[in-house]
Amino acid sequence: MKALVFAAGLGTRLKPLTDHIPKALVKVGEKPILERLLIRLQQEGIRQVVINTHHLGHLLKDFVRTHCEWGLTIYFSDEPERLLDTGGGLQQAIRLYLGDEEALLVHNADILSNADFHRLHQVHLAVPHTAATLLVSRRITQRYLLFDENFRLCGWVNKATGQTKPEGFRYEPGRYMEYAFSGIQMVNARVLADELPEGSYSIIEFYLRHCRDLIIRGCEQPGLRLLDIGKPDTLAAADDFLSTL
Repeated sequence: MKALVFAAGLGTRLKPLTDHIPKALVKVGEKPILERLLIRLQQEGIRQVVINTHHLGHLLKDFVRTHCEWGLTIYFSDEPERLLDTGGGLQQAIRLYLGDEEALLVHNADILSNADFHRLHQVHLAVPHTAATLLVSRRITQRYLLFDENFRLCGWVNKATGQTKPEGFRYEPGRYMEYAFSGIQMVNARVLADELPEGSYSIIEFYLRHCRDLIIRGCEQPGLRLLDIGKPDTLAAADDFLSTL
């Protein structure tokens, strides 16, 4: 199994800290969050990782190249001219490095969790031709991904505004299982290689547009604990969160 780490983001919610370092190099405890993730991937048996870069990407590359003790082969999918977002970033990484992968772990760099990657891998492979399996959780939010009884993605709703996706989708309370996305997923690069367009766009928006013709599934893991350190308040809580994992 290989992994793609999304590390190209601007980190605007953490300014001014991210004016000088990429968000993936923000420290939690004594280690940058990217280092923590790469160590975790190595411990889980992953040997090849692609990292996408944009904002202050040279600093990220310098850091990785001077920390070679992880036992990983690391490639960089550079986005020098413009940020491709998660959809375009995934498309480029698949085209450059990952087109033959049926089960590719895709992980946002700013997520801390106790996610079971091997369980996610098993769930992903259980249904043939699944394009993506999203690790999801039942946390309180205004915006939910909606799944049917087979855990197949059907749509999305913003309960504050009533907005729904994809076009023509009708939300019926009680009909769907409602979950929030974790920022961790398993994708079938062989399936998506011919489906993902070039450009800058959200991969979740792509999934919602194509959930009627592509198999996009959810996976819930009991006991999942997760923290997105992309905001000042969650970054401040990260040390305590780590001690509970």
